[in-house]
Amino acid sequence: MFATEELSARRREIEDKLKQEEENLSFIKESLEKSDQLTKNMVSILSSFESRLMKLENSIIPVHKQTENLQRLQENVEKTLSCLDHVISYYHVAKDTEKIIKEGPTGRLEEYLNCMDKIQKAVEYFQDNNPDSPELNRVKSLFERGKESLESEFRSLMTRHTKPVPPILILDLISGDDEMETQEEMSLEHLPESVLHDIIRISGWLVKNGRNQDFMTVYFQIRSVQLDRSIKGLKDHFRKNSSSTGVPYSPAIQNKRKDTPTKKPIKRPGTIRKAQNLLKQYSQHGLDGKKGASNLIPMEGHEHDLRVKHLCDTLSDKHGPAAGRDDVFDIEIDAYIHCISAFVKLAQSEYQLLTEIVPEHHQKKTFDSLIQESLDNLIMEGDNIVSAARKAIIRHDYSAVLTIFPILKHLKQMKPEFDQVLQGTAAGTKNKLPGLITSMETTGAKALEEFADNIKNDPDKEYNMPKDGTVHELTSNAILFLQQLLDFQETAGAMLASQETSSSATSIYSSEVSRRLLSTYICKVLGNLQLNLLSKSKVYEDPALSAIFLHNNYNYILKSLEKSELIQLVAVTQKTAERSYRELIEQQIQTYQRSWLKVTDYILERNLPVFQPGVKLKDKERQVIKERFKGFNDGLEELCKIQKAWAIPDMEQRDKIRQAQKTIVKETYGAFLNRFGNVPFTKNPEKYIKYQVDQVGEMIEKLFDTSA
Repeated sequence: MFATEELSARRREIEDKLKQEEENLSFIKESLEKSDQLTKNMVSILSSFESRLMKLENSIIPVHKQTENLQRLQENVEKTLSCLDHVISYYHVAKDTEKIIKEGPTGRLEEYLNCMDKIQKAVEYFQDNNPDSPELNRVKSLFERGKESLESEFRSLMTRHTKPVPPILILDLISGDDEMETQEEMSLEHLPESVLHDIIRISGWLVKNGRNQDFMTVYFQIRSVQLDRSIKGLKDHFRKNSSSTGVPYSPAIQNKRKDTPTKKPIKRPGTIRKAQNLLKQYSQHGLDGKKGASNLIPMEGHEHDLRVKHLCDTLSDKHGPAAGRDDVFDIEIDAYIHCISAFVKLAQSEYQLLTEIVPEHHQKKTFDSLIQESLDNLIMEGDNIVSAARKAIIRHDYSAVLTIFPILKHLKQMKPEFDQVLQGTAAGTKNKLPGLITSMETTGAKALEEFADNIKNDPDKEYNMPKDGTVHELTSNAILFLQQLLDFQETAGAMLASQETSSSATSIYSSEVSRRLLSTYICKVLGNLQLNLLSKSKVYEDPALSAIFLHNNYNYILKSLEKSELIQLVAVTQKTAERSYRELIEQQIQTYQRSWLKVTDYILERNLPVFQPGVKLKDKERQVIKERFKGFNDGLEELCKIQKAWAIPDMEQRDKIRQAQKTIVKETYGAFLNRFGNVPFTKNPEKYIKYQVDQVGEMIEKLFDTSA
């Protein structure tokens, strides 16, 4: 019974589900029918909308096309009117701008340039569209007139505002590199800023629209004159204000010098002039034979500059007004050296200015033309110096080469800056400075070689020999000349190198090669000097005086070498030079000492007869002793009288020679006097024993001293 109830329940459940499904199916069917009806309604609506839209489109498109055509017609009318206005404006350009063009650009440059642009456009329009129009000639005429006014304004601005750079500013600019390295680089304001702006605008317009380069010619002509006047003004400044104490700089630079590091200044030729004076004296009096013995006695124990001053003062006393001429020449050389530096600095400044005004593709050519006059004047002045040096060398005035040295040294120092400044200029412009340097090197080398030859060939004349055996002026001049080379070692070495023709020679010489060449040259001069001195010494009839002469000269050479860097320079190629001179000096001392043998030989024991002590002397023996005393006395007196007038300027050497000779003579005479002083060889012993040993020493102590 329980199972039957369960089955009945499941049947009812299934029936309920079936009934529910039937209801769902009925609902779905009903929904589908409604959806179909809605779809049909929508299709009907869309079909109706499409039909209406097509009707609307067919009505609007013609209207749109008509409107578009009307807009295009309106735009064409406006463009036509604009073109007509533009064309008509060209016919009014001449009238609108004529007044401004006639009045010129002064004071209203921008407005003037705007007018010129309008005229330029009008000219182009009429040339392209109506070349037969009379209006073309009018605007072209106006354009040319305006262009001429701009060129005239350019020239006027350049002329009115271009002025030479004051010498003081140039000196400040030169000294800026050497004495104010920590300061900002100095620059020159060649033109006021407003004027420069106008010039740049005019030049830019002329290049772009004027198609005319005449203004560049005007520019370089005006600036070239200014550059040349600036350099000449510096030279005049030196002539008026320079003194032997230095170059006048501006107060600003003087103050800055105290606190800023400095480089070695340009060497002034004043000290060189002293050597030139001495060499002139040698050339004019030594070779020409118009003067007797030299009184140029070297002052041993003093510094070189003091000795040079002493010699120079001696010369000044003899030549008088020539010293003033020498000072003027010093200023000229000093001015030339500074003008070289000034040219480089001013040319650099000019190029900087030029780059702002002249178009890039014309800058190098314009700059080349701008600097030509000033550069040619400097080179010509340098050529004149070389020419004067060559003439002086022909006259055997070798002092001229000393003038070239500081100039040549400065030119070579400035050459890198020269090359940089002249970069891009014509080859002829670039080669001017190297040509001058080569000319100076060749002339200097010739002077050096001829000086060495003349040292060797200086004639042996009695009137030209110092009577007291002191240092010959040839020696002092030669050494002084060589000492001047120390400040220009590389320059002198380059001079000598320029004459090298060996296959190993090159155009570039290192400082070491230059030093070696100069060392070889100095050794050659010293060798020639030694040969000449040996020849001159033979002029003396007294071998002792000849020895004193050679001793003095060798000693002077050695001391001079030691006091300067010459000894180190000589040692580059001659390691034993110092020892050789000491040996030569010692040889001459020994030769001199042999002159006393004729005095001491009388009293040497080996030359005396043997006497028996306590035995009465024979008449012959007494006579021998008398002759010995008399011979010694006479010889001593004669030598002291003669040698007292001789000179040994070196106090140390003088005392050394005196002491050595005094020792030898006193010992020999003392031994002789001890042996025969108490021997009764005469009734008048004071007649023969005239001097005691100390007295003999005192007499020898007075040798080489005319004041004793």
